[in-house]
Amino acid sequence: MAKIDTLIFDLDGVIVDTAVFHYQAWKKIADQLGIPFTLIDNERLKGVSRVVSFDILLSLGDVKMTEADKVSYREQKNDWFVELITQMKPEDTLPGVREFISANKALGRKIVLGSASKNALMVLGNIQLKDAFDAIMDGNTISVAKPDPEVFLKGASAVNSDAESCVVFEDAVAGVQAAKNGGMYCIGIGEPDVLGEADWVVPDIGSIDLNEFESKISSL
Repeated sequence: MAKIDTLIFDLDGVIVDTAVFHYQAWKKIADQLGIPFTLIDNERLKGVSRVVSFDILLSLGDVKMTEADKVSYREQKNDWFVELITQMKPEDTLPGVREFISANKALGRKIVLGSASKNALMVLGNIQLKDAFDAIMDGNTISVAKPDPEVFLKGASAVNSDAESCVVFEDAVAGVQAAKNGGMYCIGIGEPDVLGEADWVVPDIGSIDLNEFESKISSL
């Protein structure tokens, strides 16, 4: 039986909700390229890198372009996204996140970020939560996108934890798959019919009863 000593959190949709900002930025790119792009399409982009996201977007319109042009469009998307997230404040942290992290830090557990976002440090700084993390793995420190478990395995390694000692919190299908591929217990944040591969699914971190959480992880 493993003792859970490390919690690994995705960023978007778990700690903050920047999905709407990603959608608005990608929608502007899609409109420029004449590609129909809906909120349903945007679900496919959650939890994956900007490179993979743009390739998915192009596939929706069967659009081909050179790698140089891809780089230009991806940079434009990021510029628009950064403009939106620079206005984020501590109150943009999702309900219950600060309290949940604080309670687990008080129990001596390590807190790690495992996100595909290259803007994770900016977001955590803006919401004044960066210092809560013992290690931060983001799009600048990983080379393979989820569902590959690299980001979570590197996060565990950074705090000298084994995979079986970690719990991952994820809101995206690719992220849940990455956690399971890495041999980690995964709590899905969202809908059970979407995140059915997770070990436990809750609507949000604020809805997690701490006693129930302790009961579940103590039985692992």
